[in-house]
Amino acid sequence: MSEHHEHHDHHGHHPVLEHPVPGFGTVRLRPLDPERDAAVVHTWVSAERAAFWGMTGLTRPQVAEIYAHMATLDTHHAYLAEKDGTPVGLLQTYEPEADRVSECYDVRPGDIGVHVLLAPPGPEGPRPGWTEALLTTFTAYALRTLDRRRIVVDPDVRNEKAIARFRRQGFELGPAVVLPEIDLPDVHLPEKRAQLAFLTRPVAFPDVPDADSR
Repeated sequence: MSEHHEHHDHHGHHPVLEHPVPGFGTVRLRPLDPERDAAVVHTWVSAERAAFWGMTGLTRPQVAEIYAHMATLDTHHAYLAEKDGTPVGLLQTYEPEADRVSECYDVRPGDIGVHVLLAPPGPEGPRPGWTEALLTTFTAYALRTLDRRRIVVDPDVRNEKAIARFRRQGFELGPAVVLPEIDLPDVHLPEKRAQLAFLTRPVAFPDVPDADSR
């Protein structure tokens, strides 16, 4: 699959990836629709469990506005993951050199930045292995569909649950850094103490030959 198709249908609802997960069903990843998906995303980001996501306290229209702005960027993209039609998570990808994280580590060619927000468990309660299945889907999209070589994540240093989750997924911890405050007309981000972690393609998919196609 070409890495370029993600831009062509950026405002469409066609999945950019359909990933069968044994024992769970098929996870579909599609571009986030700022208006249509704002309600469910607002519910997720408003919950106390999502405090580290940094959108607690925003209204639904404000959430829609943030993602509408993101949809105009070539460097940042948002996707909604659905399982059997039910929204189960949010994936954001970004070019690290276009992000403040680039001030805190040496960006390599083939790097892609990722932010992940998982939906709270449904009525059936937490399902063992589900988080891993969803993260594997996101990893497959970033490293295989987009043909990138390494994922970088920057969870808050206090977000021990997320850090442990990434480590279980094979991420290697990098340095703890301070992401600088950003204060622009379009975006304000407070300073953030982050734990960088990295996942390379050979670690994520050891059974797939890692021929450098570039």
